[in-house]
Amino acid sequence: MQVDPASLDPELRFARTYAIASAALGLISLCAALIPMCGGLSSVLGIILGVLSLKTEKSNTAIAGIGISVLGLLITVIYFIVLAFFRK
Repeated sequence: MQVDPASLDPELRFARTYAIASAALGLISLCAALIPMCGGLSSVLGIILGVLSLKTEKSNTAIAGIGISVLGLLITVIYFIVLAFFRK
């Protein structure tokens, strides 16, 4: 049975929206990791939105979004280090 989003508490609705946005930004950060500025920014935003969502409602989507965003940030940092030190 589906729940009408308009009938939810506004705080809960924002938490679910933040969780989905966190997961989406995490996926974007994985794709944009080769451009350190874009990958880093989307990763940090994904982590922030995931944490804000977890403060209201503990959801698997928010946890996955944080995990994917951290992975994207890690890849971005490693790629930036490789670019900085091994550039000819």
